[in-house]
Amino acid sequence: MNDGTDDDMNDGTNDRRPTGFADCVQCGEPTEYPSDRPGSTLCPVCAWQEAQRTACSG
Repeated sequence: MNDGTDDDMNDGTNDRRPTGFADCVQCGEPTEYPSDRPGSTLCPVCAWQEAQRTACSG
């Protein structure tokens, strides 16, 4: 019997969801990347600031 809960409609797609989001290595804010992503992760703000710092000044 289906009572409308999500438990009754598990199609297996939830098994691949990340367990959480990784924290930014510079400011500690959550990023848009899963916590199991390898390498150092940056939030969008820190990634933008890092790109500005490393950009060629011409």
